[in-house]
Amino acid sequence: MAKSTTIRMWRRALLLIGIMAVGLGIVVVNLIRLQIIDGEELKKAAIDQSLQPTTLSAERGTIYDCSGTKILAQSASVWTVALEPAYIEEEDKEVLARGLAEILDMEESDVLELAQKKTYFTYVKKKVETSVKDEILEFLDENNISRGVQLIQDYKRYYPYGNFMGPVLGFTGTDNQGLSGLEYQYDSELSGTAGRLVTAKNAVGTDMPFQYEQKVEAEDGYDLVLTIDEGIQHFLEEALEEGIENFEVANGACAIVMNVKTGAILGLATKGDYDPNDPWTITDEDVIKEIEALPEDEQDAATSAALQKQWRNKAISDTYYPGSVFKMCTGSMAMEEGIVSEETTFTCNHSYLVEGTGQYINCWAYGHGTQTFVEGLCNSCNPFFVHLGESLGPNLFFKYFEAFGFTQKTGIDLPGEANTIYYTADKLNPMELATESFGQNFSITPIHMLAAACAIANGGYLVQPHVVDHMLDEDGNIVMTADTSYKRQVISNDTSERMIKILNTNATVGTAKNGYIAGYRVCGKTGTSQKILEDNLDPTKKHYIASYCGFAPADDPEIALLVYYDEPNPNINYYGSAVAGPTFVKCMEQILPYLGIERKYTEEELEKIDTTAPSVTGVSVDEAKKTAEDAGLTVKVKGDGDTVLDQIPAFGETIPQGGTIVLYTDEESQEETVTVPNLTGLSLSAANQAAVDSGIQIRVTGAALTSSNPVSQTQDIAEGTEVRPGTVVTVAFIEVDQVA
Repeated sequence: MAKSTTIRMWRRALLLIGIMAVGLGIVVVNLIRLQIIDGEELKKAAIDQSLQPTTLSAERGTIYDCSGTKILAQSASVWTVALEPAYIEEEDKEVLARGLAEILDMEESDVLELAQKKTYFTYVKKKVETSVKDEILEFLDENNISRGVQLIQDYKRYYPYGNFMGPVLGFTGTDNQGLSGLEYQYDSELSGTAGRLVTAKNAVGTDMPFQYEQKVEAEDGYDLVLTIDEGIQHFLEEALEEGIENFEVANGACAIVMNVKTGAILGLATKGDYDPNDPWTITDEDVIKEIEALPEDEQDAATSAALQKQWRNKAISDTYYPGSVFKMCTGSMAMEEGIVSEETTFTCNHSYLVEGTGQYINCWAYGHGTQTFVEGLCNSCNPFFVHLGESLGPNLFFKYFEAFGFTQKTGIDLPGEANTIYYTADKLNPMELATESFGQNFSITPIHMLAAACAIANGGYLVQPHVVDHMLDEDGNIVMTADTSYKRQVISNDTSERMIKILNTNATVGTAKNGYIAGYRVCGKTGTSQKILEDNLDPTKKHYIASYCGFAPADDPEIALLVYYDEPNPNINYYGSAVAGPTFVKCMEQILPYLGIERKYTEEELEKIDTTAPSVTGVSVDEAKKTAEDAGLTVKVKGDGDTVLDQIPAFGETIPQGGTIVLYTDEESQEETVTVPNLTGLSLSAANQAAVDSGIQIRVTGAALTSSNPVSQTQDIAEGTEVRPGTVVTVAFIEVDQVA
C-alpha cells in the first residue's frame, strides 16, 4: 500500500516537472524569438509607436511671367489648427471648445468632441488665415490656456491677377496638389518635399521622461519663370473679350503669340475662362441659368460638365478644321517640290471636278478666271489648291503633313493636348486629298497650326512650343532651361522666303487685308471652317470657326499670332477675315511696338498714317496755335482764357493727319461734352462725316488703308458715350466681300 502511494507521488512529481519544463521551454523559446530573432523588428515598432511625427509643409514654388518679377501664382502662409487632448486640462475643455468654435465658425459640440478624444493629436481645421490664427492666440492668452492647441504653418495658393490666364496657370486642390494647367504639369517640381518633426510620446500622447526630437526641414518647390509676357497676355485677353461681345461668339475663343524662332509662347489666352482663386464657381451666367432650369437630379452632372469645359484650354485641347489658313502649308509643299512657282497659272471656273470621283468642289467666288499662284492664294481659291493637292499626290502631301507636325502632339508643356484626326497616305482617297488641300476634313489644334506657321516664317524649321523658360531653386539657381532647338527642317529657306512675300501680299491686297497694319509688313492668312464633328451641334444650324493666322515683320519675322473664334453668330458675321482679322490687328498694333519693333512706312503709307498730338498745354493760345499748325493740325479754341489749360487729344496721343486739336482755356470749357455716334456699318467717308458732325474725330485701322470699299465694323468707344470734343475714336474697317 505504501509502495503504491510512493509510486503515485513520483508520477505526480514527474508530471509537474514535465509541465514546468515545457512551460520554461516555451518561455525560453519566446525570449529567444523576441530578443534575438524578432528583436530588431519589435524594437523598431516600439520606437515607431512612441515617436509621433508631424508633417512640415513645403512652400509651393512661385510662378512668374517672363520678366521674373511679376508674380502670377504664389503661396502665402495659412495655418492648420490642431488639438493635443492629453495636454488639455479637463476644466479648460469646454472653454476651449466654445472659443475655437466661435473663431473658426464651427459647432461647439464638434470641437468639444475632438478635445475629449483619448489621443495625442487631432486636426480641427486647415487653411486658416493668419488673421484667424492671431485671434486664436489672443483667445488662448486671455484664458490662460498654455498647452493643448497647436498652430502648424501651411500654405495656400493665390493668383494675384484674378481672372487672368486661368486655363494656363490652372489651380491646386485643398492639399496643394496641382489639378490643372501648369500647376498640374509641373506639380512635382512646384511641390517640393515635405519635412517632418518627430517627438517621443507615451501611450496617451504626453511627453516621455526622456527628451527626443528630430526635425527634417521641408524643401521648398522650384519657381517657374514663364515665356509668357504679362503685358502681351493682357492685350490678347482684352481683345478676345471685345471680339466675343461684338460677334456674339457662343463657344469661346483663343489667341496665341509665339516667337517664330524659339517656340516660346509670349501669350496664350482662352475665353471663356475662370478665376483660379475660385475655380469651382461657374463664371458664365447663362450656363448657371441653364443648370438651374434642369431637374435637380441632373444638376450635379451638368455642373461637373460645365466646370470641365470652363477649365479647358481651347488652344491645345480643342481640335478644329483649320480651313483656308492651311493653304499656306499646301502652297509651301507645292513650292518646295517645284510643282508651282509665283507665276504658275490656273483657271478657276468656280467648280472643279475632283479626279476619279465625279464630284465637284466649288470656289467661294463665282470664278476667279486665270490667275497666278500668288493671286490664287490671295484670292483663297479652293479649286487652285485642290489642283495643287492632286499634283502633289497622297504620298508627298502626307510626307509634308507629317513633317509640319500635324500627326503628333506638339509636346507643349501643358496638360490635355488633344490628338489630331487625319488620314494617312494610304487613306487619302481623291476626295479626302482634295478637301485636305484647303484645310478641311482633318482636325488639328490651334497650337499645331501656329507651330506650322512659325516654320514657314523662320526659314522652314519646326519649333517646340513651350510656356516655361526656366526653373529656379530657393537660392535662385537655374535648375532647368527650356530646349529651343529645332525639331527638323520642313521646307527650305528659299521656299520660306518666297512664301513670306506671298503672305505679305495677301495681308496687303488679298483676302487677309483686314489684318493689315501700316508700317509693319504683316503676313497673314484667314480661315473659315464649318464644324461638323461634334455630336452636340444643332443640326438645323451651321456652326463655324473663324480664324486669322499671321506673323510679322515680313523682312525678319519675330512673332506669329493665331486668333480663333468658336461659333460667332452667323447672323452678324462668321468669316475669318471679318471676325478674327480685326482682333489680329488690335493685338499686333499693341504687341509689335511693345516689343520694340519699329514701323517702316512706305511713302504711300506716310501720306495716310496718323500722327501724335504735340504738347501745347501751359502756353499762350497764340503759341499753341502756331505749334499745332506747324504740325499740320487744325485748332479749335474753347473758352475765353489766354492760356491753354488742357488739350484733346493729350500730348503723345494718336491723331489723324490734318486732324483737329481742341484747346481748353478755362474751367467752364473743360466741362463740355459731346456724344459718340454709331460709327459702324459705314463707308470711310460716311464715318468721317459722322465724326465731324458729332465733334469727335476718328482713327482708322484694318482695310481702310488698302481697300477700295471698306466698311467700318467696330469702334473702341461705345455709341452714346459722353466724351470731350476732339476725342479720337478708333474705328476698325473690313472689306466685306472677303469671305475666306
